[in-house]
Amino acid sequence: MNRYFWLSVTALTSLLTSCTSATRLLDFPFDPGGRSLNSLASELNPQVSGRYIVFVSDRRGSPDVYLYDANTQSLIELPGLNALDAIASHPSVTEDGNTLVFAAIRQGRSGIYVYNRGTLQLRNLTENLRAEVRNPTISADGSTIAFESSQNGRWEIMVYDRSGKPLNLPTPTL
Repeated sequence: MNRYFWLSVTALTSLLTSCTSATRLLDFPFDPGGRSLNSLASELNPQVSGRYIVFVSDRRGSPDVYLYDANTQSLIELPGLNALDAIASHPSVTEDGNTLVFAAIRQGRSGIYVYNRGTLQLRNLTENLRAEVRNPTISADGSTIAFESSQNGRWEIMVYDRSGKPLNLPTPTL
């Protein structure tokens, strides 16, 4: 049942996040050892971008971010991304698979983290933001990151560029 549930969730996510009109069903093998996309562990918050699927799984005992390449049907190593002191959630990935963004709670504080696969660098995008943050997403080209913030006492959407500067987007006049 876990395999079919995962395939349904993945197919639905693909439909909702895909820019194309074609529907695709992803059918990947089940691996009880956790070396593939589907495992016995909880697989949460899958996001599809191009050939990449990013998700959170507790297959190693803590909620970590995983990246799967649908073309090669293999997990991609992410050195320096997952930490024992972090609870990761809601990952997102660029279309080329080089940049990942996710929410995490570290030392009791929420943050939006950006990971660059080319440089193996992880940084807290919201380190100087004194607010709770959640639900990040990254544009296909990696230039823009949006997330929710409680900075003004209510949940609002914040938009940053990849360097961490807030973007001042025009607000519609009502």
